[in-house]
Amino acid sequence: MKTLLLSGLALAMLTVGASAQTVRLGTEGAYEPWNFMDANGQVAGLDIDVGNELCQRAGLTCEWVINDWDTIIPNLLAGNYDAILAGMSITEERQQSIDFTADYSPPDVSRYMVLTGTTIDFDSLQNVRIGVQSNTIQAGYAGDNLAQGNTIVSFEQAPQALADLSAGSIDVILADESYVTEIVANSSGGFELVGPEVEVGGGVGAGLRKSDTELKAKLDEALAAAKADGTIDSLIAKWFPQREGPFYLN
Repeated sequence: MKTLLLSGLALAMLTVGASAQTVRLGTEGAYEPWNFMDANGQVAGLDIDVGNELCQRAGLTCEWVINDWDTIIPNLLAGNYDAILAGMSITEERQQSIDFTADYSPPDVSRYMVLTGTTIDFDSLQNVRIGVQSNTIQAGYAGDNLAQGNTIVSFEQAPQALADLSAGSIDVILADESYVTEIVANSSGGFELVGPEVEVGGGVGAGLRKSDTELKAKLDEALAAAKADGTIDSLIAKWFPQREGPFYLN
């Protein structure tokens, strides 16, 4: 009888494990500290920690898929993965084609970053080479507001823009404050933030297909719990020590 009970229990455990939903999470892997490939070739960053935390809480088996930023939404819609966690701001334009969970990082302003000592007149911005990552909220803002009299240079990945700024091929980068602040803090004085804050975009959430309402509900429930117990605030502080919290824990 004992053997039969143990066998039944083992079978039940195997059945539960086998029935766990496998969810594929898409990320860029090139936007440190949001998401990047670490020294061991493993994907890491805030997006990754948040995604893994939500999967654990929701009882999901999650797999990470690396995808270029420019095609990250089309490949979600094509079914190549089930959700995007890639430092993606929630915007009305993106919500026309995909849905989002609640935000797991609050709205972030955008900032200009230059080589230390660079002088730019933001009162009459002219003849400036402005670097942005393509298909970002900063690229949209620059195209709409800064293109006249300036040169907007788009890059497929943020590190490419940083390399060109270091080489003097562009004059300034416009990007998320959370991203450039960490670069400045770790640059030993090589870069600095200049000019006004630019308010564009909303908080960062996980992107999903509009039809995946059940998955959205599971992730939102897990996210609400992770906010309430301080886990999300702790993860933000881990990857963005320059940001001042708390963000979700009152």
